[in-house]
Amino acid sequence: MAVHIAFLRAVNVAPRWVKMEQLRKLLSNNGFDDVETHIQSGNIRLRTAMRSRAKIVATLERLIEDEFGFPVPVVLRTPDQLSRIAAHADALPDPIDGVQSRYVTFCVETPSFDTARTIGGWEVDGERLMVDGDEIHWWLAKSAHQAKISNARIEKLVGPATTRDLKVVRALAAKWGNPA
Repeated sequence: MAVHIAFLRAVNVAPRWVKMEQLRKLLSNNGFDDVETHIQSGNIRLRTAMRSRAKIVATLERLIEDEFGFPVPVVLRTPDQLSRIAAHADALPDPIDGVQSRYVTFCVETPSFDTARTIGGWEVDGERLMVDGDEIHWWLAKSAHQAKISNARIEKLVGPATTRDLKVVRALAAKWGNPA
């Protein structure tokens, strides 16, 4: 049975409440094994006999919507991918001075070349972005609340995506990833 890491988009932001204990029980009772969650922002590790990524995502999205009453896009990665993403993020040089925070956006679909170029050209003072495969790396020299970039703005370009603080990505990679 394969292990996957699922990132839920926009949960536990009013009014979209998803209790992690209830979510673990729901998934465990519906064919997923070894279900674990990390913090309350929709990070899930699970095992499944399903082989199709599309089927796993569709099943998770259907179960969550049926249980909680609203659609929740799911982004799926493997433990190997998660480890590589965290390691790569740590290896990237800061493109601006005074970086206060870093984020990683996990995209459902790989951004097109033109979209990646548009995102990479983001040059708002104190904000830089870079597309790397299915992820977008952020550097902010200000708080996220002061930034002009947001997950919603990115989604207008790439479709469904969810963003995590790099500290969370590192913690997840240490906990659930596969060391290189």
